[in-house]
Amino acid sequence: MVNLFSFREDYLVDKEDGIRQLLTWFLNLVMEEEALLQAGAQRYERTDFRKATRNGYKPRILLTKYGELELLKPQFREFPFETQVFDKYSRVEKAILTAVAESYLQGVSTRRMRKVMTSLGIGEISAISVSRITKELDKKVEEFLSKPIEHEISYMLIDATYVKVRDGLHYENKALFIVAGIRDDGYREILGAKLADSEDSLFWEDLFDDLKERGLRGVKLIVSDGHRGIKEQEYLLGC
Repeated sequence: MVNLFSFREDYLVDKEDGIRQLLTWFLNLVMEEEALLQAGAQRYERTDFRKATRNGYKPRILLTKYGELELLKPQFREFPFETQVFDKYSRVEKAILTAVAESYLQGVSTRRMRKVMTSLGIGEISAISVSRITKELDKKVEEFLSKPIEHEISYMLIDATYVKVRDGLHYENKALFIVAGIRDDGYREILGAKLADSEDSLFWEDLFDDLKERGLRGVKLIVSDGHRGIKEQEYLLGC
């Protein structure tokens, strides 16, 4: 099975702060969940069980190994909002990043997401909330992987590793292909990640058609490790 920590370091970090943006989004989502539990109701929900009303946000900075995260801390009118994010983040960073890595591969499990939330001190979270947050994380990662390619990519690097993933009730090995792009200014970004049962020409055609539809252009050189099927796609060099 692939080492998700290695996968995280090799592929999820880029100079455009993709992982930083995901972390910021996720931790803000965690604080929204904390606010919901402390207030006893959704933000605009009318209920007799409400304990507090919202009063905007207070910007806070969290220092991480990926730099500063600019977070939005919810505020209440009746009493101070309390969060575990700033005290416990460093202890659960690996768990959070592994959850993000799983989302890249096949979708993070609700079991792992509940473990992450519990580690952050949110032990009262409901199964419905865990499922919602899990789906939102998967959606956010999918948005990241399907975002438009805005700049010309001079060089492309294609790498693959085999990972063990769920397929129904069973686990099996599948190839995970990572496509990274390098611009003329030296910036590297992740262009795509896709699981495959095989690496025939149809797989490569679908993968690169998707990249071209998202804006891939200007490719001068593609570097790969002799994968089958890619050699048949000579037209790719004309992106």
